[in-house]
Amino acid sequence: MISPFLVLAIGTCLTNSLVPEKEKDPKYWRAQAQQTLQNALRLQKLNTNVAKNIIMFLGDGMGVSTVTAARILKGQLHNSPGEESRLEMDKFPFVALSKTYNTNAQVPDSAATQRTQCNTTQGNEVTSILHWAKEAGKSVGIVTTTRVNHATPSAAYAHSADRDWYSDNEMPSEALSQGCKDIAYQLVHNIKDIEVIMGGGRKYMFPKNRTDVEYEMDEKARGTRLDGLNLIDIWKSFKPRHKHSHYIWNRTELLTLDPYTVDYLLGLFEPGDMQYELNRNNVTDPSLSEMVEMAIKILSKNPEGFFLLVEGGRIDHGHHEGKAKQALHEVVEMDRAIGQAGDMTSQEDTLTVVTADHSHVFTFGGYTPRGNSIFGLAPMVSDTDKKPFTAILYGNGPGYKVVGGERENVSMVDYAHNNYQAQSAVPLRHETHGGEDVAVFAKGPMAHLLHGVHEQNYIPHVMAYAACIGANRDHCASASLAGSPSPGPLLLLLALLPLGILF
Repeated sequence: MISPFLVLAIGTCLTNSLVPEKEKDPKYWRAQAQQTLQNALRLQKLNTNVAKNIIMFLGDGMGVSTVTAARILKGQLHNSPGEESRLEMDKFPFVALSKTYNTNAQVPDSAATQRTQCNTTQGNEVTSILHWAKEAGKSVGIVTTTRVNHATPSAAYAHSADRDWYSDNEMPSEALSQGCKDIAYQLVHNIKDIEVIMGGGRKYMFPKNRTDVEYEMDEKARGTRLDGLNLIDIWKSFKPRHKHSHYIWNRTELLTLDPYTVDYLLGLFEPGDMQYELNRNNVTDPSLSEMVEMAIKILSKNPEGFFLLVEGGRIDHGHHEGKAKQALHEVVEMDRAIGQAGDMTSQEDTLTVVTADHSHVFTFGGYTPRGNSIFGLAPMVSDTDKKPFTAILYGNGPGYKVVGGERENVSMVDYAHNNYQAQSAVPLRHETHGGEDVAVFAKGPMAHLLHGVHEQNYIPHVMAYAACIGANRDHCASASLAGSPSPGPLLLLLALLPLGILF
């Protein structure tokens, strides 16, 4: 094993041809360590400016092992061994760990509510950081690769006793009779002036059986609403006449928009969740980075700044299906979006936070050599059943396969296929979340407040404090007078609370 930390070991003979020549010289590692040290020393001058803008990237299900594997994949996509490459989030100067448990669960769900009990909602609503940013006069936006009424995005605007109440079609009659509203309805009615909303979820906005504009012959893509409402028309009606609002449903429409003449944008690019990045139709479906670019251009027009929630939501879906290749390519695309946002903003006035809601029982190992394809085989066979295995494995999930009473021989299948389901130890139709801490990466004003190990609901308090939005803003006035601004907390992205919708 070769480790950058064991500098003396670098002088030993390296026979692996995939090891870059420069890494065989001890001077390379010494110079790299010294440069990293100098970069760390420069961080002693903390950025205590007020954050004009806040961008939160949420990789749904993006545990630490997923981050590491995606880093390797990113490098390998650029024809390098991969291990030495850097994700955009790796470049952030401050890193913390976030606990992920729910108040009633050791391993979390993405929406920790009392499911289906409508009468538990009233009086227990929690405000979100998106709401506080809007109250402070900032523009706000939501961009996701899932449905816009999925667990994470809906946490910013909805109060729901069940994450699956996408439209009234999915709600029990008892909940409807008690006055509970579906999440799509709340998207349009709860905060009427969200400037940017982009993702999937078209069918939940239209009356039952309304033919979809893109998939005319697909019954599953048709409208779902039992109340007969056209929420797109209602969304348009709520916008001031002197403002320019646009509803779009494909990539071409998105790329031809002039962001400087758009005040409100609703983009719904699929009936349900958006396609995986590897499966994306480049004509009809924009990438996450393309959506983020347009969102920032629109939101940046507000002199008071903006709050933007960006979710790489299908990372989670890939893992649940045991399709590691799909999940990791989703991370790489989110990383492109993080880089795009960084190019369009400044660390002087923009706090950017990248984190996850939870992890998955995803791992990779097996003593693979340097530069081994992240989707490849381990360089050994099992000493029990004498069969090969891939480096990537799941603790449980749909990849558990027995052939002739024995574990499937993976050398007989296409384990590099986009939809290959990696082997798992326990058979389940859907792989589960993991319970370990997840990483938090931060840069910009007050990013240094994210350090150590934190409860998950601490994160939005930091964001609100940095932006001087929320309840305790006493420090803001004194900081402004002193010429070095600061901020005030907030009750969280409803999503980040252990109770209430939690991604």
